[in-house]
Amino acid sequence: MPNDPVPELLMRAAELLEKQFATLPPASPAFGSAADPAAMERVLEDVALRLGDNYPYFHPLYAGQMLKPPHPVARAAYALAMKINPNNHARDGGRASSVMEIEAVREIAGVFGWTKFLGHLTSSGTMANLEALWVAGQLSPGKRVVASEQAHYTHQRISAVLKLNFSSVATDLRGRISLDALEDELHKGDVGTVVVTLGTTAIGAVDPLDEILAMRERYGFRVHVDGAYGGYFRLISEALDEPAKQAFNAIDQADSIVVDPHKHGLQPYGCGCILFRDPSVGRFYKHDSPYTYFTSKQLHLGEISLECSRAGASAVALWATQQLLPLAPEGEFAQGLALGRSAALMLDHKLKENKTERFQPLAAGAPELDIVVWKVRAATSDQSSKLAQRIFTACAERDLHLALVQLPLRWFQPAAGGNGANGRELVTCLRSVLMKPEHEAWLGEIWQRLAASCEEIMAKQRKD
Repeated sequence: MPNDPVPELLMRAAELLEKQFATLPPASPAFGSAADPAAMERVLEDVALRLGDNYPYFHPLYAGQMLKPPHPVARAAYALAMKINPNNHARDGGRASSVMEIEAVREIAGVFGWTKFLGHLTSSGTMANLEALWVAGQLSPGKRVVASEQAHYTHQRISAVLKLNFSSVATDLRGRISLDALEDELHKGDVGTVVVTLGTTAIGAVDPLDEILAMRERYGFRVHVDGAYGGYFRLISEALDEPAKQAFNAIDQADSIVVDPHKHGLQPYGCGCILFRDPSVGRFYKHDSPYTYFTSKQLHLGEISLECSRAGASAVALWATQQLLPLAPEGEFAQGLALGRSAALMLDHKLKENKTERFQPLAAGAPELDIVVWKVRAATSDQSSKLAQRIFTACAERDLHLALVQLPLRWFQPAAGGNGANGRELVTCLRSVLMKPEHEAWLGEIWQRLAASCEEIMAKQRKD
């Protein structure tokens, strides 16, 4: 990680922060080891060595899971805030950071066209989705939650925790919720909430939100948008293919939205965000606390959150990042999203033009966001899965880190249909999440290492 500006910038900012408390009398640390730089240096050296046992998530050659390095200003702001270690449950524990959270969340809501809303940060997308489904259950007691088979597994698990009935709905050949299958569920009359995923974990599929909203007019149900991964793509929706564009442009009509700043938002883990279009749902959070909420008559975030203790440093880091990189459609932040999508389209193009015909991308079209998946051509799905595993390992030996994912075989063979013997058959595929802006410039290198790894495995197979 060369040319890292964080240490020097953080040192200057830390000196400024110290001056804010210059009137306090000196206080010695309670632990003697805290005043022993040599002891701390030894421990930190051990930490650095232990942390080396990781994939290089920060590097463009890491193109596997949904891991994007925090922006340097986010890292610096987070570390600076840890001098105070604020708790954003109440203003008693996080006065400045609570205000920064409210301002940062207001900017995120603005991305989706909301100026009147209820929202706050959470420790994760899981907690954000839990709050959305909890409110949904309060508004539609006894009714089902439905989501596509490709929705994140957290929805089914959360529904079980909340004692809500949950049903999975089949997908189409692009991994999006099937509208016909959804309508079959709606005909039963007991669906209270439909989870719409804008950017599935497996392939970045975008459910047809605009068409689901039209169904809401006929059947009456709550629409929760899980945009944990893809939510920020609303900023570049005009550059997306038409179905995804229409879905993102309708997001302002959803009842609740989840987005994860610790994914595309350039933030450290964990930082999720939950937004409700109707601020009156805050009534479900109402509670009394005999030991907080007394230092200010202004809103305490714990009054509209299921979580209590929550890192104020997350809010500080997010606020700082959005000050440097505002969430504007034509801004540098949005351009970063566009670069990742461009890299995905480039990789998809190379896969389709692969002269060796070793790879087979999805049959139903280009990636909708910045995730690309492809299977290895082979006589059987079992052989294809084994080859994918071997290529995955060979790529890692060349410092190219991809991911593996199991997908329905029918997505690659649409002529077979979804109702035959192979309708539920899965195949292990290679997967690349090209979410770093640098991925576009590195796509040639990524392709070269992928092709070399494939040729190596195929040569071994011929030899065997």
